[in-house]
Amino acid sequence: MVPGLLLVDFLRDTCGLTGTKVGCETGQCGLCTVLLDSVSVKSCTVLAAQADGSTVTTVEGLSPDGLTRLQESLWEQHGVQCGFCTPAILLAMTDLLSRNVHPDEAEIRAWLDGIMCRCSVYQNVIRAVQSIAEPVR
Repeated sequence: MVPGLLLVDFLRDTCGLTGTKVGCETGQCGLCTVLLDSVSVKSCTVLAAQADGSTVTTVEGLSPDGLTRLQESLWEQHGVQCGFCTPAILLAMTDLLSRNVHPDEAEIRAWLDGIMCRCSVYQNVIRAVQSIAEPVR
């Protein structure tokens, strides 16, 4: 493995997994978010060698057998527009929902805070996540 190779570059250039986007390359925009051992991380801040032996999930591997409930809800609630940030949002919200099955609006917003969306679909993403979140009992 090339020393200093970033995980985002390895995924895109070596593995051909182009769903992971390159944005700022400084960890600010969040467009390169992937799941590393089920935890959402910005792959431009992780060396490929650091991920060796870990499970890396990109949007391509999120649901190999069809759409997840979250993907369906984002579609239904118009939580996607151009789609550039959609992979990052999907992976971050998947991580959130794995930790908390009924996040409130403030928590969803906090998890979206590190992902830049120029189309500003944030409110629709919040609605989509809330529509599939399990009710508090």
